[in-house]
Amino acid sequence: MQLPVLNNASAYKGARKGATRRSFLRKSVAFAGGITAFAAAISPLKDMKDAPARSLEDWFRDHYKELSQSEKDILFADIAQDVKDKYGIDVTIGDPRPIPGVEYGYALNLSRCNGNRACVHACVKENNQSRSPEIQYIRVVEMPSGTFDLENGSHNYDEEMVPKDGHYYMPIQCHQCADPPCVKVCPVEATWQEEDGITVIDYDWCIGCRYCQAACPYWARHFNFAEPYIPPEEINPDMAYLSNRPRARGVMEKCHFCLQRTRKGRLPACLEACPTGARKFGNLLDPNSEISQILRTKRIFVLKEDVGTRPRFFYYFDERTTRSGGQA
Repeated sequence: MQLPVLNNASAYKGARKGATRRSFLRKSVAFAGGITAFAAAISPLKDMKDAPARSLEDWFRDHYKELSQSEKDILFADIAQDVKDKYGIDVTIGDPRPIPGVEYGYALNLSRCNGNRACVHACVKENNQSRSPEIQYIRVVEMPSGTFDLENGSHNYDEEMVPKDGHYYMPIQCHQCADPPCVKVCPVEATWQEEDGITVIDYDWCIGCRYCQAACPYWARHFNFAEPYIPPEEINPDMAYLSNRPRARGVMEKCHFCLQRTRKGRLPACLEACPTGARKFGNLLDPNSEISQILRTKRIFVLKEDVGTRPRFFYYFDERTTRSGGQA
């Protein structure tokens, strides 16, 4: 299978044209004329009591991409102090930027994955995801051999009893689409795609409308219905603004290819935790990278190709008889 044409179009560079949160909210308030309507505008699918905790200054500050470095430094210091006050831990809030000439992609060898979910748990730990209720960016589906129909898969199998005869395992997470539908539906530009192909979320900008969750075909968007809980001793103090800093109730979150690691030359936590070597990650623009070689030499496929999102997350089997009973 040929590698789909991946697009780093200028449409993703800088602010996307259209409504900003500021104009969206101001027009909503002006139209409805009252604080009740304002509450509805900033939290259209929830009661006001469930809205993310924000000051008016937070709601009407400039978009993150428009902030100066000095403004970002102040913002990062405020967030670090908030974490210190809540958890009693000193943390660093960074803002690693995309590396020029790098466009990230992920490949997963389904012949090697045994469904142990080590990737799931490593991701939760690395990215400061809520433990109660637990939010997981990676969903591993136990699939019957001989089918790719996800309707026949199990999302709730016993990970202590894997691998199960007659089955294979398909991990699913954010596919970092070249044409992400989640970005298109966000009414306030709280989510966007960066130059290295990673789609990010500004948790402070998100209004919790969940339109992106409805638009995503890969179950990759997760909503904080309850106040996230992380034991202080389990906090990962190496944080980035657009990735693994703690989130509030009432906002969306998702996989971001561990950008706090990968933009510093490290590998995603899920890959390092995989005991079978099923996961491969790298630069799609480098013809000598391992992932580029995989895409040239393996019979790869993408999930739900018919929806046209052009994922940067690829699947393949070893070039031998696979668990699905056919040749890869």
